[in-house]
Amino acid sequence: MAKAIQIRMGGYGPATTGFSRSLKFIGDRLTTKFGDRVDIKYVWNIMELGYRAEDILWLVEHGLLTLGYQSSSYLTDRVAELGIADLPFLFENNDQARKAIDGAFGELLIRKIEEQVDYRILGFFENGFRQMSNRLRPVHTPADLAGMRIRVLPSKIQARTFELLGTVPLMWDLTEAIAAIKAGEIDAQENPLANTVTYGVHKFHRFHTVSNHFYVSRPIFMHRPTFDAYPNELQDAFREAATDAIEFQRGLAIEEDVQAKRAIIDAGCEIVTLNPGEHEAFVAAVKPIYGEARAQYGKEALELAGVR
Repeated sequence: MAKAIQIRMGGYGPATTGFSRSLKFIGDRLTTKFGDRVDIKYVWNIMELGYRAEDILWLVEHGLLTLGYQSSSYLTDRVAELGIADLPFLFENNDQARKAIDGAFGELLIRKIEEQVDYRILGFFENGFRQMSNRLRPVHTPADLAGMRIRVLPSKIQARTFELLGTVPLMWDLTEAIAAIKAGEIDAQENPLANTVTYGVHKFHRFHTVSNHFYVSRPIFMHRPTFDAYPNELQDAFREAATDAIEFQRGLAIEEDVQAKRAIIDAGCEIVTLNPGEHEAFVAAVKPIYGEARAQYGKEALELAGVR
């Protein structure tokens, strides 16, 4: 009997998160189709093994893991076009964002990632719209953020956005950010509410603001030499399973957002949802970044993301 194909999937969250459940969705689909011809194992949270969250990138690129996911912002230093996806207030709602990511804009990002990194990209999980939390005060306007030290993803676009909003942005990995938040060494962070709760930030930050300032996707990437060596039948099955897992994960994300809001309130925290006027004040504050982006990325690439 032929030796089973070893498949190792990993992430950086508990097994209960939508991302972990979606990895299991892919694995279950493959097991159903191929049975004992595949041997699938999971590392739900590499941080529990002493790795940093960003280490998922090299663990897959060098083949220690077969498949992983990570916020696209972590690759902006290697794939410049991913910075477009980090532009503030780029999308108004999930439907608009998904249409872009599932369409020509997402195809551009996949092509650019595969040109620069030894991955095969199977699609994008939805990290979704990001919100702010802090330990100091409620945030209704950019002025309320003045001087706050805030952790952002390792993206120059994100750092520039929060500079324009008057903060001191810190491009830190999730691992060191969590430690600094617990120690009270930084004032604020930004994340989808589900992430804020998953990593226990709401236990240290009383004030939360629903601002929807960034929409971030998480590419599903595979070690390219491994994927390319698979039989066509397994390659096709991986792609089909990932496509269905994305729809599954997006549904879970909506549920997780509702549950996270409840957990934040139950912890005695405050949630501010920006009204239209407050929202426009934030949009106006970061407007200069779009002129800078046009000079950096060019009109064609920006139009694929819906920027006119």
